Amino acid sequence: MKFPFHKKVLTEEETTQLALVIAETLKQGDVIVLNGNLGAGKTFFIKQILKKFDFSEVNSPTFAIVNEYRQENNFYHFDFYRIEKREELLDIGYYDYLNDPDSIIFIEWGNLHPDLLPSKRIEVNIIMLNDTE
Repeated sequence: MKFPFHKKVLTEEETTQLALVIAETLKQGDVIVLNGNLGAGKTFFIKQILKKFDFSEVNSPTFAIVNEYRQENNFYHFDFYRIEKREELLDIGYYDYLNDPDSIIFIEWGNLHPDLLPSKRIEVNIIMLNDTE
C-alpha cells in the first residue's frame, strides 16, 4: 500500500477490509491517528485492525484516555476527545508511550491536539458523506 491514498467505503465489510489491508502494513513504532466526526467509525476501524492481532475485547478509551493491549507487540489506543489540557496526557506518561519502540499506537481525535502528535505518523481521516458512506 502506498500512502497517501483515498478510499470510499460503503459498508462495514468494506471498512473491515480496508482496516485489514492497513493492518498488514503496520510495524512496531507506527503511530496511526484517526480523525472524524462522532460516530464516523474510528473505534470500529481500530477494532478491526486489532482483531487481526487476536484482540477481541477492544473498547474506546474515551474515559480512560488510553487502553493497553499487550501480546507479542504492545498496542496503545488513545482517545483525545475529552482531553482539555495537554498536561492530562503528560501526567499519564504520554511521551513514554510514544517512545516505546516495540509498540503500535492509535490516537483517536488527534486533530484536537495536533501539537502533541509525532511528525511521523499515518493519518486516517474519516469523512461521513451520508448515513452509510
